[in-house]
Amino acid sequence: MGNGRFLNSSLRAFDNADVMTFFEGLGVPLKMERGNRVFPESDRAVDVVDAMLRHLRDHEVEIRTNAAVSELCIEDGHVCGVGLADGTHIEAASVILATGGASYPATGSTGDGYALARAAGHTVTEIFPALVPLVTSEAWVKDVQGLSLRNVRASLYHAGKKEQDFFGEMLFTHFGVTGPIILQLSRRASELLAAGTPDLELRLNLKPALTHEKLRERVERDFATYERKQLRNAMIDLLPKRLIEPVLNAAGLSPERFAQQISSKERERLVQTLQALPLTVTGTRPIAEAIVTAGGVATREIDPRTMESKIVKHLYFVGELVDVDAYTGGYNLQAAFSMGHAAGSYSVWNLEGDK
Repeated sequence: MGNGRFLNSSLRAFDNADVMTFFEGLGVPLKMERGNRVFPESDRAVDVVDAMLRHLRDHEVEIRTNAAVSELCIEDGHVCGVGLADGTHIEAASVILATGGASYPATGSTGDGYALARAAGHTVTEIFPALVPLVTSEAWVKDVQGLSLRNVRASLYHAGKKEQDFFGEMLFTHFGVTGPIILQLSRRASELLAAGTPDLELRLNLKPALTHEKLRERVERDFATYERKQLRNAMIDLLPKRLIEPVLNAAGLSPERFAQQISSKERERLVQTLQALPLTVTGTRPIAEAIVTAGGVATREIDPRTMESKIVKHLYFVGELVDVDAYTGGYNLQAAFSMGHAAGSYSVWNLEGDK
C-alpha cells in the first residue's frame, strides 16, 4: 500500500465497521461475500448512490452541477472560496478537494485537482496507474485471450529478483494480462516502469499447490497414461487446452512429439516451465483504464488527523487526489471514506472554533 501509515488516524476514527453502519443506517442492506467483501444486498451500485443523494437532500445540502472549479480563492493563508470556469466566485469558509485522481476520466476525475493543489503551493508527486492491466510482448497471449485461470500464482521479477507474488485468479487479454492477482502486482510494475526499469518479467506458477517433486510425479504419471499420444493431447488433464501449446513452446518442446519420446531432461524442463511460465512486461494500460491513480498530493503537507492542508488553512484533501493507494478489495474506497469523514468533521469543527 502506498503511504498506508498516513491513514492510521482517520481509519481509527472511521473504520470499515463504521462505513457499514453508515450505509445500513441510510437504508442500504449489506451482505458479506467470499474474502470478506461487502456489497449491497441488491448488487446495485445505484442503490448506494441514491441513498447518499437522499441523505444530502435530507440535510438540505445544495448540489451544483455544470459548475467547473478553475481556481481556489486564497487570502492571507486561508482559503475563502472557489472560482468557477464561467468567471463567477463562490465564497466558502472551508474547501474540501475530493476531485479523484486521473483514472476513469469519464466519471469526471480528469486530474483537475492536481493543478488546484499545485496552485495552492502543494507538492504533487508523480502520478502513475495502479490496479491496472499489464501489457506483455509474447505473441501467444493474444491467441489465448479470454482464458481465465484460477488458483495460480503470479510473481513479478526485475533483473532476476522477485519483487512480489500473489495467488488467485487472472485473465489473458488481447494486450496481455489482467485479473485480481495481476492488478495486485501492477502498482509495483507501474512504479518500476515509470522509473525506466528494463527486464520486467511475470512468472506464472500454473500448479502452485504442488511441490516440484509432486508435479514431476504428476507429469510422469500422465505421460505414462498417454504415452502414445502427442504432447498436445497428453497434457489435457494438466492444463486448459488453449494453454498447452504455449507452455510446450516455452519449454522448447514440439506439440507434435509423442509423450513416450520425451527424455527425463525434457520432462524436467517442462515441470520448470509449468511452475514459472515467463511473460515479458512491456507496459501497463493507460492511466484512464486504471482502477486507481498512484501518486498525488504529498502526504507530508497534509495533517493526517484532519486532512487539512499544512500550507493553506481550512483547505482539505481527500481520496485518490492524495498520494495514498491500496490493493484491490475495497481498500481504496475505505481510505476515501475515512479521509472524507475526517475532513468533513474537522472542517465543521474548525469553523465553529473560529466563531
